Amino acid sequence: MIRQLFTVSTMIMALGMAPAQAYGGTRIQETNQSKDGQCTGTIIDPTGEPVIGATVTVKGKQGGTITDFDGKFALSDVNRGATICISYIGFEPVEMVWKGGEINLTMKEDSKTLNEVVVVGYGTQKKVNVTGAVSMVNKDVLENRPVTSVTQALQGEVPGLNLSVSNSGGSLDGTMNINIRGTGTLNSGSNSSPLVLVDGVEGDLTNINPNDVESISVLKDAASSSIYGSRAAFGVILVTTKNGNKGKVNVSYSGNVRFNHGIGIPEMANSVEYAKMMNAAQINGGGQAHFSDAQIQKMQDYMDGKLQYPTERNPNSNTWNCWDASYANTNWFDVYYKDWATSQEHNLSLNGGNDKTQWYISGNFLGQNGLLNVGKDRLNRYTLKGKITTELAKWAKVTYNTSWTRQDFERPSYMNGLFFHNVARKFPTQPVTDPNGHYISENEMEQMENGGIQTKNKDFFTNQLAFVFEPIKDWHINVEGTLRVYNNWEHWDVLPVFYYDCDNNAIPMPWAMGSSDYAAGQTRVNEYVYKENYYATNIYSDYSHSFGDHNFKIMGGFNAEKYAVRNISGQKDGLYTPSLPYLSTGSAADQVSGHPDEMAVAGFFGRLNYNYADKYMFEANIRYDGSSRFVGGKRWGTFPSFSGGWNIAREKFFEKISDATTITNLKLRGSWGELGNTRLKSWHPTYSSLGVGTKYGWIVGGALPNWASNPGLVSANLGWETIRSWNVGLDFGLLNNRLTGSFEYFVRSTLDMVGPAPELSSVLGTGVPAENNCDMKSYGFEFQIGWRDNIKDFKYGVNFNISDAQQEVTRYPNESKYLGKYYKGRKLGDIWGYTTIGIAQTDEEMKAHLAKVNQSALGSNWGAGDIMYADLDGDGYVNSGAYTLEDHGDLRIIGNDTPRFNFGLNLDAAWKGFDIRMFFQGTMKRDLWLDGIYFWGAQGGFWQSNAFKEHLDYWTPENKGAYYPRPLWGGRNRQTQTRYLQNGAYCRLKNLTFGYTLPKFITSKAGMQSVRVYMSCENVFTITSLSKIFDPENIGSLYGGSGKTYPLQSTVSFGLNVNF
Repeated sequence: MIRQLFTVSTMIMALGMAPAQAYGGTRIQETNQSKDGQCTGTIIDPTGEPVIGATVTVKGKQGGTITDFDGKFALSDVNRGATICISYIGFEPVEMVWKGGEINLTMKEDSKTLNEVVVVGYGTQKKVNVTGAVSMVNKDVLENRPVTSVTQALQGEVPGLNLSVSNSGGSLDGTMNINIRGTGTLNSGSNSSPLVLVDGVEGDLTNINPNDVESISVLKDAASSSIYGSRAAFGVILVTTKNGNKGKVNVSYSGNVRFNHGIGIPEMANSVEYAKMMNAAQINGGGQAHFSDAQIQKMQDYMDGKLQYPTERNPNSNTWNCWDASYANTNWFDVYYKDWATSQEHNLSLNGGNDKTQWYISGNFLGQNGLLNVGKDRLNRYTLKGKITTELAKWAKVTYNTSWTRQDFERPSYMNGLFFHNVARKFPTQPVTDPNGHYISENEMEQMENGGIQTKNKDFFTNQLAFVFEPIKDWHINVEGTLRVYNNWEHWDVLPVFYYDCDNNAIPMPWAMGSSDYAAGQTRVNEYVYKENYYATNIYSDYSHSFGDHNFKIMGGFNAEKYAVRNISGQKDGLYTPSLPYLSTGSAADQVSGHPDEMAVAGFFGRLNYNYADKYMFEANIRYDGSSRFVGGKRWGTFPSFSGGWNIAREKFFEKISDATTITNLKLRGSWGELGNTRLKSWHPTYSSLGVGTKYGWIVGGALPNWASNPGLVSANLGWETIRSWNVGLDFGLLNNRLTGSFEYFVRSTLDMVGPAPELSSVLGTGVPAENNCDMKSYGFEFQIGWRDNIKDFKYGVNFNISDAQQEVTRYPNESKYLGKYYKGRKLGDIWGYTTIGIAQTDEEMKAHLAKVNQSALGSNWGAGDIMYADLDGDGYVNSGAYTLEDHGDLRIIGNDTPRFNFGLNLDAAWKGFDIRMFFQGTMKRDLWLDGIYFWGAQGGFWQSNAFKEHLDYWTPENKGAYYPRPLWGGRNRQTQTRYLQNGAYCRLKNLTFGYTLPKFITSKAGMQSVRVYMSCENVFTITSLSKIFDPENIGSLYGGSGKTYPLQSTVSFGLNVNF
């Protein structure tokens, strides 16, 4: 009775998840009495239980039915001899000829589903037997999406895998920040990025052709990743590329054309609005209006088309007025960025083979044009890949795997952090060109177009040779050798730029580029060459044995890796001719530097797997690691891990409350483990090294000599960071795995983390080395659930995942608990700030407030339109106290900028060749404190301010309900506070794809296996309460403040896939 109730309730839940009409009507309740032309039957599984919801159709006819709660079905108007098609997820499909009478069928479980394997460290495991925290992504996630790298496609797909936009924003050569289960270190001396392995070789997700990927496994806990040792302390991303197949040669082509549009680009206020806001800020600070009424009227006249030119001749210099002396109405974001930029991608792959040899080759071209509207902004990527596996003997085979990626990138030399800063503060009154058509002085257009080009050419070449020997059945010996070569050549030049006076005379113009200032007419060439050779050797062996229901597997091996790098940089000033910007054409003295470097790691590892009847599972790992970064007794470390699992659904007692079709899988698992981390920022933190250079400041023998400095102090006690983690999880599969999911809870501690150097007396005379003096922990959960089913010809799926992680410092050398540093108990991302009462609407209201609360620590000359802050500690003053945890005055933790509750939602469906996919991604909770020009507009003085449309909602006596306070140059209203703390949560339709696959009877006539056309869109729309000035994913900056970076893009792509 209990089992029947459980089955019925579960089925009701499943019905609720499916479209109501699919189960409506009387078909699910039809009788099984045989009539003329009526086909009836009963479908059961191997255990004798009814298969509920199986699809039953007549081949070649539309319509059909599904089995009811008893596994019964009835089809009317069926001719004898017709082919009956029966299918159900988790079982092998069946086609049979109906000769009349009732069909009684026992369906077979699909061995592919039962034996689905997951790639793990140095091997694979059946998914049902995995006991660690492992998530898997198949190639379907990557296909047909207009993304430039695998990282973009993975965002939101895997719970706990966090990918965020870096400060470079949407730049063509930009990268994404990646972590697994949150930040693992404080980044003071080490980093916590996960290890990326492509076919077992350390690699970079940005260099992979997405079309080559077969599957991706994400190893998230110590038990799963410990086999890879110190490089895998914070998780592993395993990328497996496609292999060759037995049979005839298959040829596949895919290509798409993309149209990219910038998102999160502010809209500038017009010049009149700007001038009035700047005047208000000037007057509110006690000064005089910056723009006169006559100037503002000229701005209005130009906007109304009454004036032909927005600038006038300056009689004192015979140049055209600009900046605040002109009266244009320029939206500089429209000037610098295109509305649309085009890109294209083409991929061609071939695979084939026979019983002894299988091969796969592919080529890919990606050509991207950036959003920049002036100067060059483009990236070309070329990828070639080849993989061949051949049988040398019945007991031996060899695989050769090679890949080459080339990236060619060009952009203006001036396009750096300072460029984005200058765009943000460029006045709308500044014209683009003068009346003669030349770029007007000081608007960066001349520098961007003619001031030089930065070029980057990167080559990644990987070769791997792998042998697999099987001396006896189930004993494998693997020998792998890898060479990866990375070459990077960069060139950037500075060429003379000019502006023109009123008589069209060219005048050399000085300009700044980042931290360098260039005199008028100065030229320079810089070149940089970097070469990295990476060598890896893996030798390992595994043996499997089973007797009865007992299954054992033991594995052990050795791993060694070496990195050898060399870089050379050169600089030459004074080009003989700007048209030949080479080092050899510079007239000044050479400035050359460079050095080699090496680093190595090695380790021994072992693993034992045991499972009993796929019911009880146990795994133990051990890793003995060594690193050249450390010396003496600190060089080697031992790190164990353990995990276990219990598939409750396999227990006999569980059959009393459920059956094999209702609950297919219910596995409880747990793990504990330790890993060492040597991914320190320095390759030689425990070795004394000399600083060397050229052209010392003293002249010796008539020349500036080379120099060498005394070595700094090092700590011989610096050693391993230890990452200790434990994880509990639950995997479930219901209704023959139509409904699947998992839940994880984890705690990860980073112990003896490399932290700041201890504070010693300044008379020491040198820097103090870092120490292992910090601890922190990360804790959180992950949840994933999915439903996949089909209703006749209609197939659909829903997948949702959500994860959360918080990080807390548990040890840090900060005895005073100064808030400007980390301290014990501090959560990463905490935002300390004041509590806002509101904006004073009158001078009297502010005076009444100041009669009770003294705000002089934050500013002076308070009045109407200014912020009133709360005195939380009741001492009559608003201040930060001693700015310590014990004495923080009126400061409180008002928010936290760590992204919380990151989620992904995938909806897909297919019907008769048509398919659609919608993928949503976002963050449910995040606080942001945004600062700088982008957020405030008026700040830091006239020359560091601007006005966007959103900034115009500022307080005036006529606009007392304004969002912003009255504009000011000073910072009294811009204190970190609750009123202007931003909600960074968002939900973005990350991908929307429509596709259609042509019927086979059409494609077969043309000699093609399949043809699919599609339209795919990225970053379609975003739901957020954040200001339109900002994109919630792109709030970083390359030059102070928030948002000063390259915009992200929404993309519309039209593509074609053809298989021959």
